[in-house]
Amino acid sequence: MGHDFLDMLVFVRIIEAGSLSGAARELDLSLAVVSRRLARLEERLGVRLINRTTRTLAPTEEGAAFHARCARILADLDEAEQEVTQGRDVATGLLRLTSPVAFGQRWLAPLLHDFQALHPRLQIYLDASDTVMNLVESGYDLAIRLGGLSDSSLIARQIAPDYRVICAAPSYLARRGRPHTIEDLAQHDCIIHGRPPMDHWTFADGRTIKVRGTLASNHGALAQSWALQGAGLVLKSMWDVRDDVIAGRLEIVLPNFPLPMTPIHAVYPHSRYAAARVRLCVDYLIERLRREVDALQPDSADAYR
Repeated sequence: MGHDFLDMLVFVRIIEAGSLSGAARELDLSLAVVSRRLARLEERLGVRLINRTTRTLAPTEEGAAFHARCARILADLDEAEQEVTQGRDVATGLLRLTSPVAFGQRWLAPLLHDFQALHPRLQIYLDASDTVMNLVESGYDLAIRLGGLSDSSLIARQIAPDYRVICAAPSYLARRGRPHTIEDLAQHDCIIHGRPPMDHWTFADGRTIKVRGTLASNHGALAQSWALQGAGLVLKSMWDVRDDVIAGRLEIVLPNFPLPMTPIHAVYPHSRYAAARVRLCVDYLIERLRREVDALQPDSADAYR
């Protein structure tokens, strides 16, 4: 089967622009040429790629899968051309990332802004979602994931450790007192969160205690907001609560009973390993985030108060 990369490029631009006319303007082609290219591509493949009416345009299931593949192929071609002409130390093209919502908003977004400023020819798309994406099928170059990894087919690099702490608002501690042992937690109101709700807290020494409370949520940010209101103790990542601890809105309890550290990874498909934009971005995130690690460690929490 023959391949025409202009047909492929036209199809990708139609999907990304959301219309044939938008793709035509972006590619500086006539609307008739764009429409003809799409029709020829669908005829050659023998499938409908796009469902279109007078008002809407959306890829079919086959079209969405084909778009992801085409976008990766075109990105690889662009990367290969840029590496030949500019070397491997310049990030260009479109970098597609996905990360958890809270970490993406609080930490990743500012760093990606700085990274893009160093590479003006780079475009960045960040999908902030707590849903774990299939990188190969969805066409993402890179994902930032907290905790354990389940897909061994991906390349993974640890970019930073994730220290976790138990903390509470000063108003709660003034009302209920401060726990001094792990066993004391059973007498406290503990805010439970996670999918499924994590009502057992496990410590680095292997001890596990069942905690109780009247407030629970599947979302960590909601649990943190309840803690700030003085509703109880909450177990959170230091990446999430650092600013509140520094400002005195939350205080760390049981600092002598550390919780297990979980890593933060950058993961990407093997096909993306050589892409300069992926490699340079991961190196940049490692450098910048690890500058913050010492300040995030629970042992330094006393310096925040």
